Amino acid sequence: METILGIDLGTTNSVVSVIQDGKPIVLRDGAGSYILPSVVGFDQAGRLLVGQEARNQALLAPERTVKSIKRQMGDETKTTLGDQQYSPQEISAMILRTLKERAERSLGQPLSKAVITVPAFFKDKQRQATREAGELAGLEVIRIINEPTAASLTYEPHTEKNERLLVYDLGGGTFDVSIVQIERGVVEVLSSHGDTHLGGDDFDELLFEYVREQFQDEYGVDLSESPVARSRLLQAVEEAKKRLSEEAFTTIAEEFIATKDATSLNLNMEIKRLDYEDLIRPLLDKTIACVDAALEDAKLTAKQIDRVILVGGSSRTPLVRQILMDQLQHEPHLEIDPDLCVAMGAAVQGALIAGVDVGPVLVDITPHTLGIRCVGDLHGRYTNRLFSPVIPRNTPLPATRSEIYYTGADGQEVAQIEVYQGEHDDATFNEQVGELLLEGLADDAEAGSEILVRFRLDLDGILTVAAAERDTGLEKQVTLENAITRFRASSREEAKAKLAAMFSDSNAEAFGSESLLSAASPDAVGDDDGAEASLVAELLAKARRLLANAPSEDADEMRELITALQEATASGNTDRAVSIADQLSDLVFYLEDA
Repeated sequence: METILGIDLGTTNSVVSVIQDGKPIVLRDGAGSYILPSVVGFDQAGRLLVGQEARNQALLAPERTVKSIKRQMGDETKTTLGDQQYSPQEISAMILRTLKERAERSLGQPLSKAVITVPAFFKDKQRQATREAGELAGLEVIRIINEPTAASLTYEPHTEKNERLLVYDLGGGTFDVSIVQIERGVVEVLSSHGDTHLGGDDFDELLFEYVREQFQDEYGVDLSESPVARSRLLQAVEEAKKRLSEEAFTTIAEEFIATKDATSLNLNMEIKRLDYEDLIRPLLDKTIACVDAALEDAKLTAKQIDRVILVGGSSRTPLVRQILMDQLQHEPHLEIDPDLCVAMGAAVQGALIAGVDVGPVLVDITPHTLGIRCVGDLHGRYTNRLFSPVIPRNTPLPATRSEIYYTGADGQEVAQIEVYQGEHDDATFNEQVGELLLEGLADDAEAGSEILVRFRLDLDGILTVAAAERDTGLEKQVTLENAITRFRASSREEAKAKLAAMFSDSNAEAFGSESLLSAASPDAVGDDDGAEASLVAELLAKARRLLANAPSEDADEMRELITALQEATASGNTDRAVSIADQLSDLVFYLEDA
């Protein structure tokens, strides 16, 4: 049966995929890369450059290079390359032809048919321009399909479930959000909104301006005035942006990027993720306005959405996940590489057209969130039990993430890093999987010194945790075996120990001690008074919720324990409260798992 290519013709990057053995696979180039940068150029000798070669040339010869041509698809414009002019279709055809040849080399056979994806909000003339580009590349375009449709096919190739998906597609140059309904195996886009000029390229420009202004303030040189310096800096900030999806900070270093008074100037600047996220937040707010509009057009509320799927490389930005969770109360799905899933979905569509049975895409993910216990705000009160996530659940493996924390006292000499796994905001309700002590911190440091915590989780579930004092470079790490399989229901003894810690006086004394880190850098840390009472209230509320469906014998026992715990708490009898809470917690765990 004839192979039909699945192609994601992207603004920043393009990808080609096929179905092999019933599964979508993404084809690599000779260097092993899945991604083809959507960049076209000509070298000095007039030789065509497509992909990474063209992207590299853009540093020194931006006038002979063009990128982000997708933003011009459907326009009656011409792009100048060297001494020639080309339509957007012609430039796109060069990219498509390169992908076609990559696939032919990989599979060892000629290929002539393709399914090509476009943003859901693309107008007819833009779709037609995409089809023309495919034909110019020597491809018979079997179908043009919407990118959110392709993404949903990657996650559910032939599901019979009825679901509503919200597909949030934030790519390099365009953004769109679509509400997709799957009913009896039929995928239908109910509504779509977007912006053809909002994406990672715009994030790059904002970060470029941030760095440019600081460099100009320091040296009095404007890097944007030199085409070569501008191109170098744009590429540097793009790479920095990618690193900030995983790391809490990164460094942009470019030697000899400019000269002043016959002296070479070097750029060396540290960028914090928080600063970068402050820059892009207004643009992300625009995407949320599109989300609201798409829901309104589909006549749906966030509660009526079954799943949120992230597509496009820029959707990796941690702030995207946070904003969507706050807005929609859904944890976004990012299990399948957002750079690749659209092309894979296009290949699935091609296989379905050809009558090939396609199986689900299998990926390794971390099933539970990994993080540390620290001092911070928990439901309106400062506590030393705040669970701060580092690697969120459903993150594809292998994964590396880092976060910055802060010491809580002047001259703090030790930072205790307690690693937990679970989904509760209160670390004591999660599973502790290990710890390390970072000893020998600078004894003259003030409270608020930065401690970088980095998690690396591999495919075998081995977690490496490293902590470093940023000012001195002091670092220590520990390796935890089988971290992703250790989450389990707490045993009686574990529950007893946790509850004892909650009610003990020593827990209050430990608050704010030198062994604890803060999730933020507060000017002052408040008392923990009332936090134990809050946990008792939470346990009582959970028990009351379970009463309605509990077997009569268990319900009677639970009522007695609830009454006894209330009396012990009111009388200040801590020992008795701990004992009763232990019994009630065991019963709650039993009924929740029943």
